[in-house]
Amino acid sequence: MIPPAKNAKKDMISDLPDCVILLILSLLNSEEAVRTCILSLRWKDLWKRLPLLKFHKPKDLNSTIFANFVSNVLSLRDSSISLHALDFKHKFGVLEPHILDKIADYAISHNVQRLRLSVIRCTAQIPTSLCSSQTLTHLKISIWYDGVAQISLSLPALTYLKLCVSCEKVAQFSLDLPALTYLRLSLRACRENLFPKSLYLPSLTTLQVEHFTFCAGDDGCAEPFSTFNKLKSLLINHCDVERGARTLRISNAMLVNLTICIDSYDNYDKIDLCTPSLCAFAFHGFIIQNISWGNISSLKDVTIDAQLFPYGEGGNPLFIFNWLLEFANITSLTVTASTLQILNLIPGVLNFNNPSLGKLKSLKVNVDEIQNGVRLKLCKDKLQNVKSKREAARIERAYAFGLEPSPAVPDGIVNFLLHNSPSAEVDFVDCTKKQRRWRHL
Repeated sequence: MIPPAKNAKKDMISDLPDCVILLILSLLNSEEAVRTCILSLRWKDLWKRLPLLKFHKPKDLNSTIFANFVSNVLSLRDSSISLHALDFKHKFGVLEPHILDKIADYAISHNVQRLRLSVIRCTAQIPTSLCSSQTLTHLKISIWYDGVAQISLSLPALTYLKLCVSCEKVAQFSLDLPALTYLRLSLRACRENLFPKSLYLPSLTTLQVEHFTFCAGDDGCAEPFSTFNKLKSLLINHCDVERGARTLRISNAMLVNLTICIDSYDNYDKIDLCTPSLCAFAFHGFIIQNISWGNISSLKDVTIDAQLFPYGEGGNPLFIFNWLLEFANITSLTVTASTLQILNLIPGVLNFNNPSLGKLKSLKVNVDEIQNGVRLKLCKDKLQNVKSKREAARIERAYAFGLEPSPAVPDGIVNFLLHNSPSAEVDFVDCTKKQRRWRHL
């Protein structure tokens, strides 16, 4: 008998137990997992017992071929094995509606717990079979299509939902999810993207809403969150109120974390906070609404990432100063260099009396690339005192290429913030090379 060569490669993966191999295969796209059937007789049927299926359509693969592959995998899979999770993504090409229904039907009939459906260019509605599930706990749906959407979900065990829909109009929107604790709602509709009123979410603790319009009452005030009695964290991104309304009221006695992102011209001009338990607040975007803070004695952590509209128009720097006056008890403040540049636009601000920030322990300055609207405003102000065209051209080029303003953090502005807390720790963080990331909870 000839002994094996010392350098011969040993197939260590095949020595692993089936449960470990199935776990490894679950990390692969299902197309790659199925291909392992050619390795040996032992591997021939292993993929049929996968507890997790991942169908991600490649860009260069024909949609019909991909749909046939998905159908074959579902029909050949061992039906006695429960399906823990299914991840379906179809970004390229047009998907036939019956394929989405078939995937959902199969997942629900095999007691799926985690389901993701991500489809672009589809005429299908959200599969109605989802509502028959008693086991589904995590659901992510992202559908982009032309036409009228009907959204109605009733799932007793669901605790986590991400629902992103792009359509022409929403005709029906209702959620009956008694166990749900996390919800992200994003709606991009050409018209009538009103925040739904038919929401039964008694256990909800985390909510993120994007691209909605909030309905207002007779007093001209929109108050959409007061009925969520267990809400702890709220993120509002690119939302508006009905035309004619002037105030967005965020009223919730249990709310602890609040993030507001403003990235457009909105109809309302005031945000009214009634959040006595608020501990952390973050603001990102254009400063076009003043904030009425109410009782914020519990507020400890604040982040401000302010911007001005392109061409330097709109926005009131005094809003930021007025906000600072309310922060008597905060211990941590994070600001961007753009925010400090906007604050410094207030004439004589360094000589203002600032009685707040007396308990500040930490000041973090994110030295970012100065936002375009801020640079244009600073450039415009500087050009007012220029007498020669040559000097004006030099200044415009400097701001256009990001050489100005210099320094990025205005002189004296940090000491102004630390006037009542001189011993606070200051941290400057270089963020000029970091990409802005989508904000989420």
